[in-house]
Amino acid sequence: MAFNAKDLPFTDAVIHETQRFGNIAPMALSHQTTQDITFQGHFIKKGTTVWPLLTSVLYDESEWEKPHTFYPAHFLHKDGTFRKRDAFMPFSAGRRICLGQGLARMELIIFFVTLVQRFWFTPPPGVTEEELDLTPVNGFTLNPRPHHLCAVSLT
Repeated sequence: MAFNAKDLPFTDAVIHETQRFGNIAPMALSHQTTQDITFQGHFIKKGTTVWPLLTSVLYDESEWEKPHTFYPAHFLHKDGTFRKRDAFMPFSAGRRICLGQGLARMELIIFFVTLVQRFWFTPPPGVTEEELDLTPVNGFTLNPRPHHLCAVSLT
């Protein structure tokens, strides 16, 4: 069965919000200024190396209604159609955007839709959803903590 992300706006919103909220790469590749520039009142000399901090955009309170909450509605219009957001940049931005972005998005939707079509996911017996620690492990990347889950077949 062929499908397109445009046909699944809520699913697409959940995937986008998962990438925003569970951002695993807080910093993008370095950039270098090509000319002297003043940015937000700060002078930056030509040739300065700049490391974009993607997390600052993905959790920006002026861009997101609920920046510290998993909220798929960030990516939905009131009529339920998908809403593209300029502040969504988990693959970086500009000329150095991740070359694998298109492939990654396609794989994410296929993987996610296939899993939720076939399984119901729950914490293991004796563990509540509230007890799951979603705080990432800090390093060069932000890694999710390991969890035990039960995948109950829907077929």
